[in-house]
Amino acid sequence: MKIHELKPAEGSKKAPRRVGRGMGSGLGRTAGKGHKGQKARSGAGKGPVFEGGQTPLARRLPKRGFKNEPFRVEFAVLNLAQIEELGLAEITPEILIANRVVRDMKDGIKILGNGELTKAVKVSAHAFSAAAKEKITAAGGTVEEL
Repeated sequence: MKIHELKPAEGSKKAPRRVGRGMGSGLGRTAGKGHKGQKARSGAGKGPVFEGGQTPLARRLPKRGFKNEPFRVEFAVLNLAQIEELGLAEITPEILIANRVVRDMKDGIKILGNGELTKAVKVSAHAFSAAAKEKITAAGGTVEEL
C-alpha cells in the first residue's frame, strides 16, 4: 500500500451542508434557522452568561471581601531548607537568580524559617520572617534587609 492509495472508509465521509443555496438543497430560504427572532440573525447568540435581559447572576450576588490589587506586595519566597541545600556562604538575590532557585523576583525575595541552618550564612533579601532571622543569627550568620 502506498500513501497515494489511502482513502477514508466507505460511508465515513459526508459532504458539508451548503445552507442557503436554493430551495432544491433542502436548506434554502431560511437556511435551517426558522423564521425571524434573535437566533435567526447573523452573529446570533448572547453567550453562556446572558439571561435574556434578566439581571445576570454575577450582578445579583453580593460582593464580599477586599482586594488590595494596586498596592499588593508579592514576594518570591525562599525557605531556610533551600538555602542549606545551596551550601553557599553568601546569599543575595543575584546569586539566587543565577542558580535558578528564584526565577521571578516579583516585588522582592522573602526568607521564611522552614528548615534548619548548620553553618553561618550571610543572607541579603528584601524581607525576613521573625523565625528565619532568629535561626540565621543562631547559626552564626548575618541578616541584611535590602
